[in-house]
Amino acid sequence: MAWIVLFVSAALETVWATALGESNGFTELGPTLVFAATIVVSLGAFGYVLRHIPISTAYAVWTGTGAALTVLWGMATGAEPVTVLRLLFIAGIVGCVVGLKLVPARPVVEPAAELTR
Repeated sequence: MAWIVLFVSAALETVWATALGESNGFTELGPTLVFAATIVVSLGAFGYVLRHIPISTAYAVWTGTGAALTVLWGMATGAEPVTVLRLLFIAGIVGCVVGLKLVPARPVVEPAAELTR
């Protein structure tokens, strides 16, 4: 479940980053409201994820996925040029994210459980 929440949070990162750019320094109400709502939900979900996935893995996946989706959105809307090199590097980011998902992580030890040892 935490991995699903992590990817939803990363997708919301794409939304708030795009809305932030569209807000023109918070002077446009619509994008500013979208930014405010999605950043709260995205970071709240990311906080939940950190209780289940180590921060080193979660943060790398969150930022990598968010960055890749943001660039892909820019390409889809025509704001970013589509080039073979850009697509290759995005594929590299996605490959690294998949790799981090496949590498087994040590279970997170609860602080209370650590005290009883």
